[in-house]
Amino acid sequence: MTTHISTAQWERVATREVASGDITLRVFDHGDARPGKPLVVLCHGFPELAFSWRHQVFALAEAGYRVLAPDMRGYGGSSRPADVDAYDILTLCGDLTAVLDDVGADDAVFVGHDWGAMVVWQLALAHPERVRAVAGMSVPVTRRAPAPPLPILRKRLGDDFYMVWFQEPGVADEALSRNVRRTLTAREIYSARWADQEEEQSPPPPWLDDEELAYYVDTFERTGFTGGLNYYRNLDRNWELTGHLADRRVTQPSLFVTGSKDPVGQFMPAKDLDLMLTDQRGHVVLDGAGHWIQQQRPDDVNAALLEFLSTVG
Repeated sequence: MTTHISTAQWERVATREVASGDITLRVFDHGDARPGKPLVVLCHGFPELAFSWRHQVFALAEAGYRVLAPDMRGYGGSSRPADVDAYDILTLCGDLTAVLDDVGADDAVFVGHDWGAMVVWQLALAHPERVRAVAGMSVPVTRRAPAPPLPILRKRLGDDFYMVWFQEPGVADEALSRNVRRTLTAREIYSARWADQEEEQSPPPPWLDDEELAYYVDTFERTGFTGGLNYYRNLDRNWELTGHLADRRVTQPSLFVTGSKDPVGQFMPAKDLDLMLTDQRGHVVLDGAGHWIQQQRPDDVNAALLEFLSTVG
């Protein structure tokens, strides 16, 4: 039987406001940890919300874990600072340590999808004492690039590659916000070519019902996409800020989960896992799954997470 948590169930989950410097994060807080069970923090990607973890939040809580799922900086009910520099990777890591401090936790198991994966991998390197274990989904941990990444991406994949197209403030922001429902149901990767096409809307995927899609649409119509786009606008700055971490490896217990049809694998292959992860406890490839795996294949993702968590002391 497929796990499915309704929007109404999600909206009853308790939330807390967490201060991180001069911003606040809305954090969904569910479950009571049983003795010996670590805190679990779930970090979403772009363009998502804490809501994207709804099926995992309930499954993990039922298994005896306390689960925290923030709307990441720039999203949903969290602050959306205007300054692009407010979204660098070390600041994002600081948001997650603030979440731990708010609940009086020394550490947690961090799980991230897409940009959330990039943040939790970096957190494990920058603040290893706060990370009991770490799981990334869709975006693998990689070695430090030999030079700032944007010129490399531009040369390899062109100016219309989505990470490059996102760089000019205001351009992708307007295109993505023009028709939020179209943006959130797009079947192709965002680009200038996609933005210039006639605004035909794709139906939602089978794993997203009308109420769930409306939750996303209503939220992004209110907030826009600039907060999330600013993560991409810090790619080169992140490279500059993390030079001191270049020789570190992820020594905590780790897991990587992806879909066999995830397009991210075409330009970010998981070739550095054995080098970067010194205590890798799983590399799960969900056959036939795409990028949005925790929503598309909740039972498989939940099973992988619960198996991983069972190995973490």
